Amino acid sequence: MLFPQFHIDEILKQEGRDLNRFDLEFDLPDHFLPEFPAPIFLTTRPDLGDVSKGKQLTIDNFYDIFNGTLNPKQLEGLRLLLTPFPQQQFNQTEDRRSTKPSRGVACFDCHANGHTNGSTHLVGDIRPQPFRHRIETPTLRGVNIQRLFGSQRGLKTIEDFTEFEQRAAYFDGDPVIATKKGVNILERGSQVHFMSEFQSLLDFPPAPKLDVFGKLDPKKATAAELRGQTVFHGKGQCVSCHALPFYTDNLMHNLKTERFYKPRTIAGHTMVGDGPIKTFPLRGIKESPPYLHDGRLLTLEDTVEFFNLVLETKLDEKEKADLVAFLRTL
Repeated sequence: MLFPQFHIDEILKQEGRDLNRFDLEFDLPDHFLPEFPAPIFLTTRPDLGDVSKGKQLTIDNFYDIFNGTLNPKQLEGLRLLLTPFPQQQFNQTEDRRSTKPSRGVACFDCHANGHTNGSTHLVGDIRPQPFRHRIETPTLRGVNIQRLFGSQRGLKTIEDFTEFEQRAAYFDGDPVIATKKGVNILERGSQVHFMSEFQSLLDFPPAPKLDVFGKLDPKKATAAELRGQTVFHGKGQCVSCHALPFYTDNLMHNLKTERFYKPRTIAGHTMVGDGPIKTFPLRGIKESPPYLHDGRLLTLEDTVEFFNLVLETKLDEKEKADLVAFLRTL
């Protein structure tokens, strides 16, 4: 688990909890990462707009920000999402990766303000080590419309994923290490349910140019954005996986990237095909860099070019620019 410096600094300032690791440093520049602190939008109170008040949520300030907006059960779920618990690298043991003993990490350390701060970790369910790849933290916005969770998408509800994170993902899938480092087993009927209820309130950011069906309103969109929508639904083949209105089909697709290179090992990492990967919603995509499941694509322009190559759609430069303009409206 690896955090960008701006997030580390804010948590240290508010809570006195140090998320620095002595063995690794975050490698993506800040301008390729999501806005911080991220705005928070609620499905229950769309009239409020951003309810974060421009602050990074922590265990110290969440009650003042949300009291009167959430009911008691939702407040408790949010408290648990902000509560630090021991984790593989951040704990009290001698084999931690923090200089001093640590209280651990919270769910919203990675999913900052219910969104993402670009934190990364190694996928826990692939072995041997050279075949493990980096996973970028997805946003929790719109998680209520999603149906597949976990790196292998074997979890079918947000409750399953919330419980799995504490039991396994926090400790690299090793139950012996989890016991040693102080695993916190969440109670399904109350704690897990409360946490998932708050997560299900997290909405996509507003998209004022979209109509009720998720398509562009011609009266509000530019010519380039409308042309990009045509590419999205036509030559670009994007809609084949990213169906309206949330721009996902909630399925898995194998891009078969191994068609383009021969497997080899470089610096301890073996390059192999990605296998089936989840179709993430594209609503609010402009606010969720970097892109793809492992964050290998830093910009929307990179992402359009990647799929242009992998899908062999042969878009020209104007079509690619129009498609990016459309994606920024979602």
